[in-house]
Amino acid sequence: MGSQSKINLAYIAGFLDGDGSLMLQIKKRKDGKLRWRFMSTICFYQDSRHEKPLYWIRKELGIGYLSKRNDGMTELRINGFKQIRDILKSLLPSIRFKRKQANALYKASSLLTKKKLKKKDLKRLMNYIIVIQENNYIAKRKKTKKELLKILDLTP
Repeated sequence: MGSQSKINLAYIAGFLDGDGSLMLQIKKRKDGKLRWRFMSTICFYQDSRHEKPLYWIRKELGIGYLSKRNDGMTELRINGFKQIRDILKSLLPSIRFKRKQANALYKASSLLTKKKLKKKDLKRLMNYIIVIQENNYIAKRKKTKKELLKILDLTP
């Protein structure tokens, strides 16, 4: 990230509060020892007719990729544990409506930058997923705590 002004960071935080989402997901994986992986994402959405602010946000943050969806929306998507952690650290002072999700994603992304995760770390990550899910408006079905425990092999 570059040297953004506090005003620009506050604007970006406000945009995220209104037209953005914070996600911590478990994705299936075919390669490697584990059959799953974590993914942290910040996403900003805008009607494609008014997508210019997304290009500005991307330039300010110095990261992300834009894509036009079939429903007339454009999204700016940012992934990566370290990048998400650093961006949220800058935005958290100005985030108001998505503060719980932002705090949970910040803590999860900080934890996920570690090389080796222990069982207690996986339990914390599962709880962060639940906090984010409970505070997000989501159209798709959410994973229950029981399902997350099974996926992460944390069942007693």
